[in-house]
Parts: sequence; C-alpha cells; structure tokens
Amino acid sequence: MPAKIDLTPQGITVRDIRRNLVPAVLYEEAARQEDGALIANGAVVVSSREKTGRSPDAKRIVEHPDSAADLWWGEINIKLAEESFHAERRRAIDHLNSRPFLYVVDAFAGWNSDYRRKVRVICTRPYHALFMHHMLVRPSPEELEDFGDPDYVIYNAGIFKADDAVEGVGSDTCVALSFEHRELVILGTQYAGEMKKGVFTVMNYIMPKEGVFSMHCSANEGERGDVSLFFGLSGTGKTTLSADPARRLIGDDEHCWSDNGIFNIEGGCYAKCIKLREEKEPQIWNAIRFGTVLENVVFDPVTREPDYDDDSVTENTRGSYPIEYIPNAKIPCEGPPPSNIIFLTCDAFGIMPPVSRLNSAQARYHFMSGYTAKVAGTEQGITEPKAAFSALFGAPFMVWHPQVYADLLAAKVEASGARIWLVNTGWTGGAYGEGKRIDLAHTRAMLDAIHAGSLDDAEFREEPVFGLAVPTHCPDVPEMVLNPRDTWDDPDAYDRKASKLAELFRKNFEQFSGQVSDEVQHGGPKLAHAEAT
Repeated sequence: MPAKIDLTPQGITVRDIRRNLVPAVLYEEAARQEDGALIANGAVVVSSREKTGRSPDAKRIVEHPDSAADLWWGEINIKLAEESFHAERRRAIDHLNSRPFLYVVDAFAGWNSDYRRKVRVICTRPYHALFMHHMLVRPSPEELEDFGDPDYVIYNAGIFKADDAVEGVGSDTCVALSFEHRELVILGTQYAGEMKKGVFTVMNYIMPKEGVFSMHCSANEGERGDVSLFFGLSGTGKTTLSADPARRLIGDDEHCWSDNGIFNIEGGCYAKCIKLREEKEPQIWNAIRFGTVLENVVFDPVTREPDYDDDSVTENTRGSYPIEYIPNAKIPCEGPPPSNIIFLTCDAFGIMPPVSRLNSAQARYHFMSGYTAKVAGTEQGITEPKAAFSALFGAPFMVWHPQVYADLLAAKVEASGARIWLVNTGWTGGAYGEGKRIDLAHTRAMLDAIHAGSLDDAEFREEPVFGLAVPTHCPDVPEMVLNPRDTWDDPDAYDRKASKLAELFRKNFEQFSGQVSDEVQHGGPKLAHAEAT
C-alpha cells in the first residue's frame, strides 16, 4: 500500500486520497463509478465525453518576468495573466476539494535519472489516473516511498468548467500552465491527452535550458545499438514505422537527446485505434489487453468486441498502455546518440522523393518547416490536397522559438555524426486522387537500407525542386519509384505541381525571415520564384 501523503501544500483538504492504485483496482472503480466497460480483449473502454481531442485554443501559459522573454508567444503559446491563472487554479482546487475522494499518481517524466522530473497528478476520474499510470514512468516501491515533493503538479478538474469571465480565458475550457509555479490546471475538458501533452510542454521548456534537445519523435534501436529517430506529423507513419519487429522500441512519441544519448519521456504509448488491423499493426493490436485504456472506442454491447472502424464518437479513438506491452520494447527506454534521423512527410501532391539525404542546412530548413499534407476527407471542406506545416513536427507543444530547437538539432548532429533523411510516405505517380500511396513495403525497404548502411555510400543525384540528394538505387525498390517525376504520366503536370508546392514552402518559411541564416534559408526549394507564380 503506497504511503499516505500530505496534499495541503497543493491546497487539497480531501482526506480519502487514492494514490498510485494498480490497474486492476482502477478498472473496478472505472466500471463502478462511471461508464467504463471491460471488453472482450481485456481492455477497459472509457469516454472522454464532450471533448474527444485536445483543445489547442484553450491552452494558456502564464506571462511571468522570469520566463516571458524565453517564450515563442503567438497563436500557439497564448499569454495569460498570473491573476487569471490563480483564479482558475482556485476554481479547480475548490472543485477537487468538493469531491469525497481523489486519485493521485506520483511518477516521473523521463527515464534518465539525471534529467527526469517528478510529476504529481491530482484527478477525479479513475480513467485519468490509469492513463497517467501508463504515460508517466512508473516509480519502484522504494522510489515511491521516497518520492518527496513533486517538481510539477497537474490539477485535473476537467469535469468542471472554467470560468469564461476570467480575463484571458474566454471559454469554459482552460488548460493553463505556469512555469514559475510549476503547475498545470485543467478545466472544462476530460480528454486525457491534455495531461500527456502538458507534461511534454513542460519538458520542452526546461530541457533546452540544460542543453538537452527535446523532440516530438519516436525512436527504436537495432541489434548493433544503432538508434533511429522518426519525426513526423499525424498520418505520416511515425508510430507504424518505428514499431519494427526487427528493432527494439524505445518510445513512440516523446524523447530527449542529451550529451550521453537519448531517453524516452514517457512510460507508455498512446496509439491511434481507428481502422486498426492486426495484420498491419500487430504490435499495437496485441498491446490492447488487460490494463489498456481504450478511449472513445465503440464496442458491441452483446459480444463486447471492439469496432475499430466505428468513428461515430470520434475518429480520434486511442489506446493507452505501458511500453512493456510491446514485446521488443527496450527497458529502460534509453539509448546511445542516434545514427539516423528520419523526417517523415506524407506528401499528397506526389512531388517529394520517397527517400533523400539532407545536408545540415536542408535538415534545419525542413525541421523548421515540418511539412506534410492533408487529403480530402480528413477535415470538413478539404476537397484536394492541402499543405500542412507544423514547425519541428510538433509546434503545438514547443515553447521556445523554433530556431532554439533547430540549433540544438544542429549541435547534436554535429557532435554525433548522425545522418538525416527525408522519407515521403505519401503519393507517387500523381497527386491524391490520381496517383497512389507509396507502397508500405517499399518504404520499409528504404528504412531497412538506411539502417543497414546500404545508402551511406550509394550514388546520389540532385533532384531539381528542393535540391535533395536522392539515391539512384535502393535494394528491393524499383528505380523508377525513387524519382517521382518518372512515375507521372505527364511530366509537365509534375513540374507545375512541383512549382506550386515549392511556393507553399516559401510562403510558410517567411515567418522565419530575418531570424535564420542565409545558409538555412537556402536549404529550401531551388526553383526560381518566377517559375512558381
């Protein structure tokens, strides 16, 4: 039984504190207290109710003299006055204190003991406690006994609405973070991912202060101890491609890179479940068992079988489970500096080559661009491919200016000698609606070649749009596939679409004009501006 703790420093007066309960007990309480249901594969299905995804418009960061000059203020990091933060904090604590009992999870952010932070989660729902039991690094009994004061506290009163009259809030949802008070307050949303990404945002602020590169990426390791990092936005294959049976999984989403190597921030995985198939993603399929939390997944009320194709609640159905549920996970989740860094993009315009090698300037340019594309059907109103740019392949969670993270990337790569690759998992032979998705087997063959070192000494040609170095040969990949222009029936149509995409890159990168070196600026498209207009 975990030791009793004193929550009066956090303003909590509730006497019945259920700290670090095991999954079986949290299952029972989820089923008894709310709409949790045990289903056929052993997982528990829960509902996040009204909010089935993050609420980025509700994210606020306290503007404080100690950190204000550090932050990348704007549409992502929105300022909140300290008085407003305290008003919502009091509201959250008042609600928590009105409950007959509370759940507490004390655990770590980060596997590396030199850099990890102690996090305390205070919440009202057993599902939230179970979720964070998975997503944080679980302490040993001895570590829990000696846990002491937390470094950061999450007050999850998400079942209670925020006060929209508080200056700077403006809605009944508020996810407010103070770096000085080291607290995150959640009101008006019960989506569990707000806690996970709140912790990530904290690490993205404090790690660069210590010279550590925090990254929105997955990571795995080969038999030779070679680590690969996979950066990519939703739909690019970051989770799928890093879950390689031939390589050990270090983590699927959040990592840090210190001078000594990399480490996972999290203790578990948070995988998308929509259209999940055992034959395509067997590791994720098999990880969904007793202990796993399935969020907003629909199931048959008679057979209790999950229906992963049903998006009637949301397309953003998710499964949360400990990383140990992946058979080839590397525990502890740490590794040496990476040998290969892979930027993933899903280019629905059919322009980007399926694999290319980046030089230093190109790497920083594409890292700061964070390009992928959305296709018809992914969002209402999208009828043709739409470029999407998210700096650092994770702008919503970054708090410093992108240049800070790009400089850290460059420094770490220079010290380690890691090779950087751009891999397109999108379309070939034409844009979305005309061409086809690049064969997953071909993508896996390219990654195998990268990991085996087969492309290190390959012959490369410079493609004309972005100046990328494209291999002329890759084992088990038709040579025509390597040159996207060759796959189009109409090369002139390819050229026109390429000019359009190049101009979209340029327009997006204008936000960094005057803030990056000429070298980085020249890491972008090579086509003359006149061709793109």
